[in-house]
Amino acid sequence: MRILAVSDKESQYLWDYYQPGRLDGVDLILSSGDLKAEYLSFLTTMANVPVLYVHGNHDGGYERRPPEGCECIEDRLVEVGGLRILGLGGCARYNNGPYQYTEAEMRKRIRRQRLRLRRAGGVDIVLTHAAPQGLGDDDDYAHRGFEAFIPLIDRERPSYLVHGHVHMNYGSDIPRVEKRGPTSIVNAYERYLLEI
Repeated sequence: MRILAVSDKESQYLWDYYQPGRLDGVDLILSSGDLKAEYLSFLTTMANVPVLYVHGNHDGGYERRPPEGCECIEDRLVEVGGLRILGLGGCARYNNGPYQYTEAEMRKRIRRQRLRLRRAGGVDIVLTHAAPQGLGDDDDYAHRGFEAFIPLIDRERPSYLVHGHVHMNYGSDIPRVEKRGPTSIVNAYERYLLEI
């Protein structure tokens, strides 16, 4: 399965300069947040595949006008093409804006998923906006990762945790992919293609 992961910056290659066929072969699109609703609607129309998303901290406009033809998987475990995907959007609270959570709130969100995860036999992909703490996050207060994601990764051992929030242009030493055990932690900034 080919999965296009997107986050934080609309890709000019896929939107402004789109040409038919650029999304051929993509089976699923995952959005880690902070993208225009129109962009996600465009992607689902052009690719004609499911687009699943979680909220980023700048997605307050989705309340009034969500992306058409796309599915929000916040606090849900969904199955697509045999893959179990868990959605946990938002970032660490830094100014009381939308989709911001304390560590305690994120731990509670994760605890609520345990029974679903057990019944499903685990999870293959965790889709988040923020990174796990120390694995693709940044040093500044607004872009720190969630410590609560670490026990989730260690217990469930998903193949991937896909996140955004930390823009690749913040610095030259920002990794695109990191590993923790069998889990690849992928920064989906702009676009990244996964082959599963």
